[in-house]
Amino acid sequence: MRFYCTTLFLLFSISMHGQVIPLNGLWKFTLDDESVWAEADYDDTRWGNILAPSPWEDKGFNGYDGFAWYRKKFDGKKLNKQESYYLNLGYIDDCDEVYVNGKLIGFSGTMPPHFKTAYNSERKYNIPNDLINFNGMNVIAVRVFDVTQGGGIIDGRLGIYVAKKSHLLLDLQGVWSFATSWNDKPIKNESSWKRILVPGPWDHQGYYKYDGFAWYKKTFIFPENVSTENLVLLMGKIDDFDKVYLNGKLIGSTNDHEKYGWSESYQEKRAYAIPAGLLKKGGENVIEVLVEDMGNTGGIYEGPVGIVTKSDYEWYFK
Repeated sequence: MRFYCTTLFLLFSISMHGQVIPLNGLWKFTLDDESVWAEADYDDTRWGNILAPSPWEDKGFNGYDGFAWYRKKFDGKKLNKQESYYLNLGYIDDCDEVYVNGKLIGFSGTMPPHFKTAYNSERKYNIPNDLINFNGMNVIAVRVFDVTQGGGIIDGRLGIYVAKKSHLLLDLQGVWSFATSWNDKPIKNESSWKRILVPGPWDHQGYYKYDGFAWYKKTFIFPENVSTENLVLLMGKIDDFDKVYLNGKLIGSTNDHEKYGWSESYQEKRAYAIPAGLLKKGGENVIEVLVEDMGNTGGIYEGPVGIVTKSDYEWYFK
């Protein structure tokens, strides 16, 4: 039930450091909309070029409203495996989906048929290190929908930037599955799941003024060469109450059982110990989070979200 004084929100807890790879300049560009254009190995040699950032209506596409795609390659050999990175795409008119090597890393606004613009939000998306080819070329693909005026990647210092060191053993911020529910029962209908960015209030992602129950879900691979002993799952701040399950086992919950207007659970930083042996090394693991919101903004609204060693938790996060 946290109150917010702005309609904008940070997609992730990102702090700008130096730009490593500048991306201002010519991008591959085409009108229309095909899902295959997100793939890393798609042949875009027949596409035209466009200067970004700049409204596409100023670059030969005057009056065009609708879908268009941008693609650009970058050299992963310029990046350091020991660092974390984020992609800054400046301001996009109106909404976007962004892929790196074929995998969705972020989105802003809502595509048709439930269109919602995000033209005034700066795009900053974490790039998970496991998506980066550090030994060669990588592909960024940007799907854009514009409903009126300029259109496209219109402004900003586009580039790949070093992110502030998070001290997370495994960063779980990014795209999650999400579903609202009439009650606290698990979601059985797979078609009910939608996409959502974590952290970020659900009110700003298509669920404005929604109060009640909702589920978050994230599937991830835990590295084989990392010990599963003495680990902590950080879930940031959640508005209002939560129950967190890892591989089907309840590992933590926060609920002060106070009424709306009196509860302070939304201010609590969630940190839950992971029982030894619960994580599957080298295999798929699933986090499921049941959230109950009593009023105003809801959801996993602030990070960090990820897995950390107990010693790092006590030193950096506690």
